Amino acid sequence: MREAIRLSWEMMSTGKAGPFGAIVVREGEIIGRGWNQAVASSDPTAHAEIVAIRDASRRLSDHRLSGCELYASCEPCPMCLGAIFWARLDRVWFGATRQDAAKAGFDDAFFYRELELAPSLRRVPAAQLLRDEAVKSLEEWTKNPDKTPY
Repeated sequence: MREAIRLSWEMMSTGKAGPFGAIVVREGEIIGRGWNQAVASSDPTAHAEIVAIRDASRRLSDHRLSGCELYASCEPCPMCLGAIFWARLDRVWFGATRQDAAKAGFDDAFFYRELELAPSLRRVPAAQLLRDEAVKSLEEWTKNPDKTPY
């Protein structure tokens, strides 16, 4: 955890990163490091946790990080939680809470509220279109004996 917190401080002090750091650990070894790079890289998905997951996945040449744990300087946001679940991490440890982050101007309560709404009622409304055409690729995927499971 101290390394995740250290990364948050170090990279924040450069003026190019928000106050967030994360590491991915497997069997006591750090295999992925990340810090908030959303503004610096013009990438709203470049949160510390996602950057650390990308780093670990690249190093292991595997999209699954089973057997690994993530340490984050702050409680992960909903987007990062999605990445954590997709990566199949075993456990997440965090320092500051989302309430602590909100006090610093990083309030993700809006996202949690939006996720509870039906897609059509969200601030950015979503609606289904061309389902019959779109589902064909999913059906074909299920037939492929050589597919890589997610």
